[in-house]
Amino acid sequence: MFVLAISDGTPKKALLTAIVVGTILLVINHYDLLLAGDWPPLHKIFLTYCVPYLVTTWGALTVKIPAQSEVRTEDE
Repeated sequence: MFVLAISDGTPKKALLTAIVVGTILLVINHYDLLLAGDWPPLHKIFLTYCVPYLVTTWGALTVKIPAQSEVRTEDE
């Protein structure tokens, strides 16, 4: 499953998604701190970017795993 998670450009797509979605979520969730010139705790920033990365990777895997089993079935 790890090989599927790192193949076909999945990490790059997940990283780009995490940057865009994570930034939007960071602003939405912490706009009051950001407008005051403060930053939220680093663990909250990390999790805000980590969640979209993991969700994108999981979404790619849910498509790749059934497709891989179909290829194995056709080969038999």
